[in-house]
Amino acid sequence: MSGIGLLNEKPLHASLKQWYARPGDRFEVPVDGFVIDIVRDDLLIEIQTRNFSAIKSKLTRLTHSHPVRLIYPIVQEKWIVRSAHGRGYTRRKSPKKGRIEDLFWELVSIPQLLSNPNFSLEVLMIRQEEVRRYETKRRWRGKGWVIEGRRLLEVVDQRLFWQSSDWRRFVPEGLESFTTRDLATEIKTGTELAQKMAYCLRESRMIELIGRRGRANLYRVLSTDCAECDGDLI
Repeated sequence: MSGIGLLNEKPLHASLKQWYARPGDRFEVPVDGFVIDIVRDDLLIEIQTRNFSAIKSKLTRLTHSHPVRLIYPIVQEKWIVRSAHGRGYTRRKSPKKGRIEDLFWELVSIPQLLSNPNFSLEVLMIRQEEVRRYETKRRWRGKGWVIEGRRLLEVVDQRLFWQSSDWRRFVPEGLESFTTRDLATEIKTGTELAQKMAYCLRESRMIELIGRRGRANLYRVLSTDCAECDGDLI
């Protein structure tokens, strides 16, 4: 993997690039004024560990004329390692567990891309180690603990979204019409995340607003693809 540009990358991003790379891939390739993480034949691959809003413009412009795949890791299991000035290390497992629906916390920045035939997204469910160090000058924030880096331990699963039908599967079967509260109950998550899911799916024309139930918006899944929503992707 000596051809992969890793000089200024954070450890997690660099490790994901190494894990995802295949023979014949090209790395850090200039395309239309942007530098692309991986170019695989005609496919442009970008790895983003957080903050989709930071690459919204880049993705929007590139998908006008290129097939683009966004790679996004979700931490299914996290280990926290703490180092405190010569007092050794402690390592513990975080009780927080990521799930595939957490993707929508970021997707609210780019919902229109979900129905773009040149856009696909691949989620990697990962095990991660988060290294923290103690700084006495920063006791006011995080009780003095500062994140030093994040390390990839393992990719445990991956899921590719490249057609409208892939996105519609986030709405459980049997919900002919539903509010965000119904959706939250069915998938066992908070209402705020369900609201973000509904927003993204509505903006990308996977679901539609059909009325109200009391004060809540009422939605249904579109049974057929809207005009040219789906296309033949890589």
